Formats: sequence, C-alpha cells, structure tokens
Amino acid sequence: MKRVLVTGAAGMLGSELLRRVPSGVHALGTDLIARDGLDVPGLDLADTAAVDAAWAAHGPFDGVIHGAAWTAVDLAEEKPADAARANTDACRVLAAKCASTGARLVVVSTDFVFDGRKTSPYVEGDRENPLSVYGKTKREGELAALAAHPRATMVVRTQWLYGPRGKHFPRTIAGFARSKGALKVVDDQVGAPTSTLELAPALWDVLAKGETGVYHAACEGSCSWFGLTRELCARLGLAHVELTPCTTADFPRPAARPAYSVLESSKLARLRGRPMADWRSALADYLVCEKL
Repeated sequence: MKRVLVTGAAGMLGSELLRRVPSGVHALGTDLIARDGLDVPGLDLADTAAVDAAWAAHGPFDGVIHGAAWTAVDLAEEKPADAARANTDACRVLAAKCASTGARLVVVSTDFVFDGRKTSPYVEGDRENPLSVYGKTKREGELAALAAHPRATMVVRTQWLYGPRGKHFPRTIAGFARSKGALKVVDDQVGAPTSTLELAPALWDVLAKGETGVYHAACEGSCSWFGLTRELCARLGLAHVELTPCTTADFPRPAARPAYSVLESSKLARLRGRPMADWRSALADYLVCEKL
C-alpha cells in the first residue's frame, strides 16, 4: 500500500488512523486536511460523481479504510433514509470505485449487526439479525461492499469504541461522576470496550494483509457498562462515587441495543500474529495519553 484514503478522518477513529500511518504509506483523509493531502469536508461518499471527482483529483488510491458512518444510533430511528445513505449507499459506491480501480477496501462495521441473544462471544459466521435502523443499515453496507468488490473487501466489526479526540462513554461518564457523585449505570448490556489506540493499528494490518472476508476486532475480555464505569472510576481516583447497577429498561432509548454482543476476535489475532489488548489494559493506556 502506497497511497490510502481514510474516510471520516476528522472523527475519533479516522484521526487515530492518520496518527498511525505505517511507514512508506501516504495517507489522505476526507473531512480535513491531512498530511498535505485531501481536504473535502463536503464530500458525499454516496454520490458516485463526487467520489469519481475526488479520485481524479487526489488519487489513484491503492486502498481505502472506510471509517465514516452515521453513528447516531437513536437518531437513525427518526431518519432511516439519512442513515442508509451514509451507512449503506456510501459502502456500495466506494466498493464499486475500488473494484474498478483495483484498490483494497476495509469497511468498519459494528456489533449492532447482531441481536444479542447469544450468551457466548459472536464469531464471524454467526447469523446477523440487527435490532435497530443503525444495525440494519450497517449490515446492508457490509453486504453491499462485499457484493460490489468481493475480491478485495475486508469488513471489520468493532464495538463500544472510545479514544482520544472523541465523544464516547468513558469521557461522558467521567464528567458525570465528578459532577454528580452518584450514578446509576446499565448492568445488563455486555460487550468489550475497545480503544481506537488498539483498533487503528489492527485496521492498517488488515488492509496490508489483504485477506478478504469478515473480521471481528475488539479488545479482549468483556464487561457491562456498569463494570466499565467501576473500572474507570477506580483508575481516575473516583472510587468514592456511589455506583448503582440498573437495567436497560430503566433508561429507555429509541433504538434497541443488543444485550450481549461480545465479539470473538481470534481470526484477527491469527491474521496479525497477536491479539488486541485486554480491555482493562487498553483503558489504562488510553488514560495515560488523555486526561479525563
């Protein structure tokens, strides 16, 4: 890979991808000026003509890491067409462009493609059954990309993402813990908190290897949102904060969440020759580089 396009480069994951560019790779990012490269803040990735124009002006690209997405899970229930355009149509357009130019494509996806009814970690071959508009549009995006560019598309599902330069659960909950002193936190949703510090290098490895198919990419281990909050408060010196476990029903939201969505990532570990870090050590590493 010599020239790679990173979509959503102004976001939490995209910005970390640009900070982790491998030696010898020239990375260009949509949504901001990155590495004397591409500045297309209004680029509509679901518009074939717009993508063609960006390719002509700044390409050709050997690879694309597609991190841009509609991630407002609850708002997607109100605006399904907008979510579908961002999460499904953009995948189709980018995959078609990559197919016509011979570029590899990595599509970042989500644990929300599953219904959460399992009680053991999800593997790549498990049946998808998304419960929400967000999950459905992301699953349809996976299928669209794989159908349009089967020879060089890699779908990488992740979950419970957090990292520097982003809005996410650890940042929000740390603020609440300091300001309120007591918190009720959901304890019946279980997943694997995953840091962009861990995910970004994994995505670069997947692109470099070029072995097509679906991969799960999450930090090792699992916990509930309550468990994550307890660990975070302990590491931030906020052990005095009163934490009370509660159920999802206590905090109803427009979009349904999978109750159990831990992703089994051994396929990715075999590809890379190493697993991603345990979620607790990844959280500790994140807190060293960013003070909450």
